[in-house]
Amino acid sequence: MDRLVIRGGRRIEGSVQICGAKNAALPQIAAALLSTKRLELANVPEVTDVDTMLALMREFGVVATRGPGRMLVLDAGAARNAQAPYDMVRRMRASILVLAPLLARFGSARVSLPGGCAIGARPIDLHLKALDVLGADVDIESGYIHARCKDDGLRGGRIALTLPSTGATETALMAAVLARGESEILNAARDPEVCDLALCLAAMGARIEGAGTHRILVQGVDALHHARHELITDRIEAGTYAIAAAITGGHLEILGAHLEHLGSVGAVLESAGVQIWPTDRGLMVVRSGPLQAIDVVTEPYPGFPTDLQAQFMALMTIASGASVIRETVYESRFMHVPELGRLGANISLQGSTALVRGVERLHGAEVMATDLRASVCLVLAALVAEGETTVHRIYHLDRGYESLDCKLVQCGADIQRVAG
Repeated sequence: MDRLVIRGGRRIEGSVQICGAKNAALPQIAAALLSTKRLELANVPEVTDVDTMLALMREFGVVATRGPGRMLVLDAGAARNAQAPYDMVRRMRASILVLAPLLARFGSARVSLPGGCAIGARPIDLHLKALDVLGADVDIESGYIHARCKDDGLRGGRIALTLPSTGATETALMAAVLARGESEILNAARDPEVCDLALCLAAMGARIEGAGTHRILVQGVDALHHARHELITDRIEAGTYAIAAAITGGHLEILGAHLEHLGSVGAVLESAGVQIWPTDRGLMVVRSGPLQAIDVVTEPYPGFPTDLQAQFMALMTIASGASVIRETVYESRFMHVPELGRLGANISLQGSTALVRGVERLHGAEVMATDLRASVCLVLAALVAEGETTVHRIYHLDRGYESLDCKLVQCGADIQRVAG
């Protein structure tokens, strides 16, 4: 396995280009199954999670072709209603997103229960309840989800989500666009990625109102058509680079980033002593003074995202004072804490809450990544640690960050990728 060798103490400065959002790409790739016509997606990142989703799509007979400019052309005209096998689905939780398109187009679907990062239970009951409301019969047997439409297919309904789940909202949207009549999705997730999926579906001919609010209305259509859509940029990648500049006391222009997509993250960073403002090309992030410890609670968008919790914890390890970080989304998303401790961080855990007492400096050590965001958290901490840090199992990192080590080197970091 590859590893990163990082020698800390260098500021992150200059500019960095943000890629298309991984979490927007995955549902939109799945949405290609809804139509017999081509779907062209621009700004698709070259990360292994996208590669995994494309491999899954090929299991259904979808032809996927990459072109210049990170263009991806998906042709599901000859797609078949095959089983989504465990060996494919276990690699990534987002693979559950093929369930609704298969059901809506073919009338039935058989998909293995999903896997993904080991960050706690992520139940799929909200996905299944949404399909049940639209008239599907759903059951789980031998590790597989079986969903079947009744004789007259999916029909519109009122889907009231008990939590504003991003994945469940995306499942409900993709099922509703081909259902007969009107569907109402209440307590819908408001994430930029959900809005981007709605824009993609609208380009394909779907009729959707209210994306970005807690109430989305969908008027079902008979069929979708050819479309071209450009993905939004990745707000989690943008936030990660903002923290890279902040933790090293640098200044960085993040090209293609949008402050409004970050929700509360901008305000949180400013409270910690980091300046952040929009430019003509993206966002500028500067930290010239000391870091101040502040408390954070992870929440659905526009609250502080769970996907930036580990990165923010790395920042707080060297802040002045003590920070309380409470994780409310995934109960096991503190697996990076022992590894930060190996670098000299002072962190104590009690249930879903971490108390981070800032230290004067971190020290290089050998650490091991356990999931996608934990891996980048360790990279951020290593950037400011004295001496040399080796981060093992960085295949987690490659799942969601395109060329992160190369981009950081271009901004002044001392990082070497070593084949293992």
